[in-house]
Amino acid sequence: MVPIRGMVYICLCFLVFLQLTSVKCDTPANCTYEDIKGTWIFSITQINGDNEINCTTETEYVTKYKVTLDFPNFAVDEYGNHGHWTMIYNQGFEIQINNKKFFAFSYYKKEGRTVESLCHATFSGWVHNIDEKFWNCYMGEKTMTPAIPKVRQLQNSYYHVSDEFISAINTNQSSWKAIRYPQFDQMKVFDVIRMAGGKRSGKTFPKIATASGELLRACRILPKEFDWRNHKGSNYISPIRNQGSCGSCYAFGSMAMYEARLRIITNNTIQKVFSTQDIVSCSEYSQGCDGGFPYLIAGKYGQDFGLIEEECFKYEGRDMPCIQSTCQRHYTQDYYYIGGFYGACNEPLMRAELVKSGPIAVSFEVYDDFMYYKSGIYHHVQELEGKFNPWEITNHVVLIVGYGEENGEKFWIVKNSWGTEWGEDGFFRIRRGTDECSMESMAVGIQPSL
Repeated sequence: MVPIRGMVYICLCFLVFLQLTSVKCDTPANCTYEDIKGTWIFSITQINGDNEINCTTETEYVTKYKVTLDFPNFAVDEYGNHGHWTMIYNQGFEIQINNKKFFAFSYYKKEGRTVESLCHATFSGWVHNIDEKFWNCYMGEKTMTPAIPKVRQLQNSYYHVSDEFISAINTNQSSWKAIRYPQFDQMKVFDVIRMAGGKRSGKTFPKIATASGELLRACRILPKEFDWRNHKGSNYISPIRNQGSCGSCYAFGSMAMYEARLRIITNNTIQKVFSTQDIVSCSEYSQGCDGGFPYLIAGKYGQDFGLIEEECFKYEGRDMPCIQSTCQRHYTQDYYYIGGFYGACNEPLMRAELVKSGPIAVSFEVYDDFMYYKSGIYHHVQELEGKFNPWEITNHVVLIVGYGEENGEKFWIVKNSWGTEWGEDGFFRIRRGTDECSMESMAVGIQPSL
């Protein structure tokens, strides 16, 4: 089945429900765990269709369903059925309960340069059986007094870095080297921010979970160094790509994970590159060039709709209409946050998952000094923060392919999507074991279907 691009327009359905005026769904909400935790009433349709249902036009919600979301990831419905749930960063939440999966984005509205998050409600979302049958639309409203809306201002200006900034990075530390990249000069801040993952709030990264003594003991058997680019003489990592100024890092990180894990489970007999433009243009679980999350792409989108190969819909690096492809689709068998849910991740769990199952997609905070990384083991140079460039913390998605240690400093080996001229031939290394830039707080794994 072929997905229908509809996320950009799902506001229209929900506007009737909330009696609001025009809204554009091109900026994620900013909701916290505490905003979502609690009791919800879901209004559900009775379409019982397949994954081609269009929840942008459906307005007849005929049944009610009450679900309570509790700490840390427990869910229970009005009939006493138990399940589990997880946040999707600050953008929405997914619930699995009573043989069904529910997913919706948290509601927000945008007027001019102001974005207002209304976290007690959702846009129209999707619910279906675990076996992917009987799809319906639903909308959620939390049973509480609505919280005070969260308002933030959007800004735009030209991005510029001085030679003094580059020099200061290299002077203040010796762990890594910074250089000027001509392609970044005179780009608008908006374009640079989109390339680095889009506008996000760094405060929504969860704290890393405490590693148990049992986990630490189990991890002692893991190798001291590991790299899927050279594992027993073979490279399981697909080629470096360049996303351009489109905020599609989530698509590149997701497809890179799927590509690598498919190579691993087939012992490199299947080496495919998958379409990131299909994700940007066709996925209802993301916002095109304005961002998204690997849990929803390599995971949920891959399971619900499937992925197509690059030659079927080649990357253009911009928002464009979805192509109704007849190409074969490749599916995801399972997807999960490492640790079991959003907020349960830590460095030992990530190493164990990496060695056992393959590269992992992660989100992390991008600061302006990271843009100029050339080589070495990166860490954010705190001494320079705010002194040279206007910037906003963003959430960039990349792929961890290995780990190691150099001169006593532990690091992750990470695949980026800014081309081979950036960093160490398109890769970078970053401090490991310290949750540098929240690198160890939100990692995702998948299992491809054969």
